Amino acid sequence: MDDLVPAAPWLLVGAAVVAVVASLIAGRSVPWQGRQAVMIMAAAMVATALVGDVAMVGLVLGAVLLLSAMLGTVGVRGTPAAGECFRRALIAVLLAVCSFEGAATGAATGVAAEASTGVHGGHGGLSGLLSVLIVAGVIGVVLWTVVADWIVEPIHHGRTARLIAVESWALAAGAAVMCLAT
Repeated sequence: MDDLVPAAPWLLVGAAVVAVVASLIAGRSVPWQGRQAVMIMAAAMVATALVGDVAMVGLVLGAVLLLSAMLGTVGVRGTPAAGECFRRALIAVLLAVCSFEGAATGAATGVAAEASTGVHGGHGGLSGLLSVLIVAGVIGVVLWTVVADWIVEPIHHGRTARLIAVESWALAAGAAVMCLAT
């Protein structure tokens, strides 16, 4: 991760801290499903910043993020916070894809080393597909954040609306850094 963007680990940790603090200060305005998703995503960002592209860590983080995304939408259908919880779940799925791509790239790097010795051959197709999904996902998350914060009438007002906007931008920035820097 440090090769492409030297400040990426610091940006990930900063985005994670900002998102968690904003979510916790917003309190019960953010349903428990949304708060747990933010906590898991922040932990995944910090773990990625600390560990980097270790294949097994990427697989575990991806699985935990997928479970968090599923749990993040339980019981919110029909509530005013459903859209926000779905956006958080979408970001968790995007981060899971980024983690899986990091694991595939790490495995492909190991396979490339084996291929140079003639022992085993590549995984390029999976990594290419995941890369396309990641770029599309990052663009989608940023556009959704712009629309949700600047165009659509927010469900919260005042301080709570500002906190949720800060959280959403921190998560979008963290997803962009995590996905595009790996």
